[in-house]
Amino acid sequence: MSLSITEIVLASSNPGKLKELQTLLGDSVKLHLISDFTDQSPKETGLSFVENALLKARHAAQISGLAALADDSGLAVDYLGGAPGIYSARYAEVATHQDAANNAKLLAALNGVPDERRSAQFVCSLALLRHAKDPLPTIAQGIWHGCILHAPRGTNGFGYDPLFFIAELNQSSAELTAAEKNQQSHRARAMQQLKQQLATKKRYC
Repeated sequence: MSLSITEIVLASSNPGKLKELQTLLGDSVKLHLISDFTDQSPKETGLSFVENALLKARHAAQISGLAALADDSGLAVDYLGGAPGIYSARYAEVATHQDAANNAKLLAALNGVPDERRSAQFVCSLALLRHAKDPLPTIAQGIWHGCILHAPRGTNGFGYDPLFFIAELNQSSAELTAAEKNQQSHRARAMQQLKQQLATKKRYC
């Protein structure tokens, strides 16, 4: 990371997401969860991953007074017209065991759908703001292509990882180690793009 940013608030209360992104960022930047500052969340009124990432980043920067990084990510299944999409985290709309409920709902929605029509992609949009009113946010997007299994496989990761199958690896995302996932994932691809953009900005300062 560059532009003299050493501390960033992550617009998330998900420790799994923080762990992934902290690993991808490296040790030169310290990430904090937004839940360290507030239990309030902004309304995600955007219609795209990028719009919602910006909304969350501005809210986090305003609350914390720090630079803010927001990751809006999810699963887009082609057969379902891109659903669950931006609603991936709350697809099943339950109070507890959200990941398991989301996966069960997705499997039900794809019941009987053949393998060749189960294509999907994990999408990650990152928005980095130097401050809450930053007029020039740094935005990056990563896409990871795969397909949806008929039953969960693997115990690593979180969210839809047990159902997301990568044909060239012959494994689900949940069967990958953390190190393997951080080389392949949508977040890894978005973070690589973000770092490249920041390095370019630094060269022209």
